[in-house]
Amino acid sequence: IKIEKFNILTKGFNDTIDLTSKIETNVLNSNVVNGIASISSTSSCCSIITMELEPGLKDDLSKVLETIIPINKLYEHDLIWHEGNAFSHLKASLLGGNITLTIEDKRLCLGQYQRIFLIDFDTKAMNREIITTFVY
Repeated sequence: IKIEKFNILTKGFNDTIDLTSKIETNVLNSNVVNGIASISSTSSCCSIITMELEPGLKDDLSKVLETIIPINKLYEHDLIWHEGNAFSHLKASLLGGNITLTIEDKRLCLGQYQRIFLIDFDTKAMNREIITTFVY
């Protein structure tokens, strides 16, 4: 097992950042030939997903999540903590905070248009830690 960590500054409010190149570089530097890479965020307000790099799809995902978990609704978490970010925790919980991808011949097994994204749903800019765990 090998673990790589890095930080990335996000803007919050559905800030979507393509992590693919950084993760691919980490794979190459890890000397893993065949195995798996688990990519995770240490924030409960962020998700790590794979998705096609296409602006319309990004907007569609934001609209669907807003329909399911609206920002302007009163949530129990907000009544307790008074931070106004319950929606961000819920959206991140729905999409998940990590993914696992196969590594074959020192390359991530991604589809032709598939990319790795971090989405930060929180209400402010933050420095987020991303952890990639290689198992080989």
